[in-house]
Amino acid sequence: MDQYKKPGDQLSSQSIDPYQSTIPLPINYSSTNQLIDYILHLADNALVLGHRNSEWCGHAPVLEQDIAITNIALDLIGQARNFYQYAALQSHTTGVSEDTLAYFREAKDFKNCLLVEQPNGDWAVTILRQFFFSTYQYYLYQQLQSSSDLQIAAIAEKAFKEVTYHLRWSSEWVIRLGDGTGESHERMLHAINILSPFTSELFIPANYEKAAATEGFGTNILLLKPLWQQKVKEIFTEATLTNTFFFKEGNTKFSGKEGRHTKHLNAILKEMQILQRTFPGVEW
Repeated sequence: MDQYKKPGDQLSSQSIDPYQSTIPLPINYSSTNQLIDYILHLADNALVLGHRNSEWCGHAPVLEQDIAITNIALDLIGQARNFYQYAALQSHTTGVSEDTLAYFREAKDFKNCLLVEQPNGDWAVTILRQFFFSTYQYYLYQQLQSSSDLQIAAIAEKAFKEVTYHLRWSSEWVIRLGDGTGESHERMLHAINILSPFTSELFIPANYEKAAATEGFGTNILLLKPLWQQKVKEIFTEATLTNTFFFKEGNTKFSGKEGRHTKHLNAILKEMQILQRTFPGVEW
């Protein structure tokens, strides 16, 4: 990833008091910079799901799949890093880097969709969450390779190869569990019931997504919905999970893209950010 140079200065260890109740933000995240907001949305999705998947390291059902889910986590965190680096560069703000964007924002400043922050649950829940999101990412990155923003296009092109594998891997597991034993089938039905309400948000554009589509650096996510639905139906049919998923609408009280998250994101950030918030600017 040398082509994506790390922008900004290193955060000084004296610049943040870890004992303050509110950590000062490196830039004004309530700004109207739609490009930065859009890049952060892409980064936050990848980072949060990557962190969730990393929780399986050493706990997956078999060694081979432990390695697979860990590698997917690494892919996603790598995607997040590239997007954070670009967001930091676009901020033109001293002290802003990929690390400050990942570790010194509050939950309300994160723009990830609610789906990726949901708990791992059992293996079926983790697999279905990955399948739902990888299907979405596949069609999204496919379009973003034609972005008018060359850096977004370059990151999407690299990530698309990874996401293609993520989609194939998760699809195979949905089929394996859905068309497996009676217990594995029931676990998939349970996973569908838990996660399906969080899928509708994927296709409800935030203001920065609307701007991205209009200005050409993003894509119209409404056009991705029928492609996503068709792929889900295709895999569910093969997994004998037909007539089990009706594309339920979620709770409009929450909108991760707008910073209104479930309680689960706070728990993720508390664990993920503890080192940098305890020892700001620490380097290995």
